[in-house]
Formats: sequence, C-alpha cells, structure tokens
Amino acid sequence: MADLFGDLAPPTPPAVDTPLADRLRPQGLSEVVGQDHLTGPEGAIGRMVAAGRLSSIILWGPPGTGKTTIARLLADAVGLRYAQISAVFSGVADLKKVFAEARDHARTGRRTLLFVDEIHRFNRAQQDGFLPYVEDGTVTLIGATTENPSFELNAALLSRAQVLILHRLDAAALGELIARAEVEVGRDLPLTTEARAALIASADGDGRFLLNQVETLFAVDLSEPLDPAGLSALLHRRVAVYDKDREGHYNLISALHKSLRGSDPQAALYYLARMLTAGEEPLYVLRRLVRFASEDVGLADPQALVQCLAAKDAYDFLGSPEGELAIVQACLYLATAPKSNAAYKAQKAAFKSARATGSLMPPQNILNAPTKLMKDIGYGSGYAYDHDREGGFSGADYWPGEMDAETYYEPTDRGYEKRIAERMAWWDARRTEHRGTGDA
Repeated sequence: MADLFGDLAPPTPPAVDTPLADRLRPQGLSEVVGQDHLTGPEGAIGRMVAAGRLSSIILWGPPGTGKTTIARLLADAVGLRYAQISAVFSGVADLKKVFAEARDHARTGRRTLLFVDEIHRFNRAQQDGFLPYVEDGTVTLIGATTENPSFELNAALLSRAQVLILHRLDAAALGELIARAEVEVGRDLPLTTEARAALIASADGDGRFLLNQVETLFAVDLSEPLDPAGLSALLHRRVAVYDKDREGHYNLISALHKSLRGSDPQAALYYLARMLTAGEEPLYVLRRLVRFASEDVGLADPQALVQCLAAKDAYDFLGSPEGELAIVQACLYLATAPKSNAAYKAQKAAFKSARATGSLMPPQNILNAPTKLMKDIGYGSGYAYDHDREGGFSGADYWPGEMDAETYYEPTDRGYEKRIAERMAWWDARRTEHRGTGDA
C-alpha cells in the first residue's frame, strides 16, 4: 500500500519472515474459508461479483473471520481502487483526505472501494459524514464491525448498505487453515489428534488467533507431538470473548433464560458457566435468576424465588469462588422446577386494565371508614368479614360497580399451581352460589 489511503500495489508473494496469518491470506474469494454462504456462487457477495456491481456493505462478524480479507478481494474482483482506514486510528482530517482522494480518482473514471475497519467506533456525526459520498458513488463503502449494527450504526447509514453476517469459523474451516499452514511450512503440526482438536476448540472460531498459535507451535523445537495436557502447558489459555456491555452479554443471558424456560439444566449450566468464567458480575446473573423465578416459575413452585434470594445471600456471604456454587444451585433449581408464566401474564393484564379504569371507586362496603363522617355516608357499610363466614369465605363482590369482574390470573395445572387452581375453582363455585342467593 502506497500510504494509509492509497492504492494497493499488485499482490506480491509475502516474505518468508512475514507472519503466518499474512502469508496464508487468500488470493481470491474462492479461497476464503467458512463463509461460503456469502462468497459462494449463490451467496450475496458471489452474486455481486458475478454481476460486476458492488453495493455498499456492512460486514458483521466475530474477530478473525475474514472481514478485512473479503474487502480487499472484493476490490480486486470488481476492479475498484482499494483504500482502507481504521476507525480506531482515524479522525475527521483522515476522513476528509480519503474522500478527497476518492473524488479525484472518480473524475478519472476510477471508483474507490473504501474499507472502514471497526466502523462502529466512529461516532454518529462521523458516520453521517459518509452519507453524501456513498450516495453520489464517490466511494463504495465496506464497513467491518464486531458489534451489532442495529445498535452501533446510524439508521441512515444502514439504509444505504447491505448488512452481511460472517459466521464464526467452525471446526472444518479451522482445520482447513491448519492444513494450509502445514503445506506452507512444509511439515505437520507437532500435535496428537486429540491435541489438534483441542487447539481448534481453543480458537473459538477465530482464524487469526488459531494461525498465531500454530506459528508458535511450529517455532518450538519438540521431540515428540504434544498431547492436550502438553499443549495446555505450552500455550496460555485463551480468555473467553465476552464484552459485558455489548451484544455477547445479551446473547448469553438470553440463552441462559431460554434454557431455563425449556427445563434443560445441562444447557442452562453451560451458559451460566460461560458468563461467570468470562467475567460477568455474579450479582447481575443472580438478578436475572430472581426475575426468572417470578416470570417463568411463579406459583408453580413458590420456593423458586426463595431459593434465588437465598443464593444471593449466600454469595454475598461467601463471595467468589465459593459463593458461585450457590448460584449454580439456584440455576439448577429453576431449570428443574415446574414452569408457569401465569403470574407474569396476570401482571400484564391487570396493569393494562388498571391504566384503562384507574379512576373507578371500589364498592362502598370495602372502603376504609376511619372517621364518623365516613361511616355515616356508608363507607364500610355491609362489609362481610370472611373469617366469620363458613369456610372463611364470604363470596362478596369486590369490583367497582361500573366494571365487570375480570380474570387476570389463570393458574396452570403444573406444580403447586394445580392446588391453587383447585382452590380458586372452589371459591368461584361458592361465589356463584352466594350471588344466586343474594347472600354476599
């Protein structure tokens, strides 16, 4: 590259001392691994290249999945000048320079593909600055982001670009990268079959990370192949990729919540472990478990809420790591408890009704009458004290006179709610009897 914003020189074979990841960069879109859904003949990128027309694109995907490589190869495939900037290192002056250069080249009939790495790092005003140059065709924008574009990019910019999602590299794609590295280096990776699988798993879908680890292994003089234990001792453990205020945070808590709701204790425990080992705040997890106890278990097992609050107290008392066992216990309790969202549905229905009828006066017989005047005008008159009635139940009507009785809470036939449903049915029958006789 002539300079930060200039044309790419024609590809030249990388030097032997170039990092392995750079030496293995694909020379054509057909060599990109793991993204066939985009780069294949039926993929969005494949179709654009076949048509010879490229629209602006946002490439969204995890680190090490080929976003930069695809952008570079796209420019070659459709004959565009290639320019690249990084939102991490660039400011307004840099943007003005790259747009001015692109406009100069456009006057000679040569359009520019502008690749913007980490585009979500630009603020809203900077993102708006791209719009006129994208609209008039000065640049074809290819933005790369690891963050959800819906949250991080302007709606105006998104409306002018197609969002394409890159997949985390699977085991087959990562295995292909290792095979290419072995061909490049000229010898097999010094690992047993089991250690090779462990290395692939440790990459967590990141091809760049994998190749860096492979390069380290090739540089070490080993007398015999490493087994998984030897590999673990040689290489530092990869820290889990987890940004607590970004999309990964919400994806994992969603997966935990839905696994609990689906009564899968094994999957729930896995996602709980993913969060805690990645550094999530345990009290945040506990807050979500407490919420789940009310929303998805409810009165099907009233102990669920008690268990979660007890886990919170235990964690406060013990701290990490001992207190995390109490979180695990609460998680397993919720996953294996009978499920009911009847209380959650009842809350939503009751709140909606209250907003619609919030000014209605309750019937006079159940109004408080702390003064003589209030008693004289009928407050509390005719109140039926339930404890004095047979079965401790009066069957009185407690609804405002201008409103029909509503049904908000409908218990399920699961867990403790089955008993609640039987009790409510008995009360409903008695209430109907009382109304029929006028004795309420």
